[in-house]
Amino acid sequence: MATRAFVLIETSIGKSRAALDGLRKVNGVVAADAVTGPYDIICVVEAADLNAVGDLVSGRIHRVPGVSRTVSCVAMNAPGMR
Repeated sequence: MATRAFVLIETSIGKSRAALDGLRKVNGVVAADAVTGPYDIICVVEAADLNAVGDLVSGRIHRVPGVSRTVSCVAMNAPGMR
């Protein structure tokens, strides 16, 4: 089973649209949406394991132009948590 995480993203001023377009092209990003509130974009990512999620965020998402800061929240799908 793949590891899923929600990545909360802050973008540089005026760069949200370009960042969103770039994030949607990243392999491993399942969904990316612009949101209101303290973050500009929230992505759902999936990878083989926790280390792969970390590599995806640090190696690919952080390189998307306009992305300035991220917070990753790993989904907990343990029995009884649903």
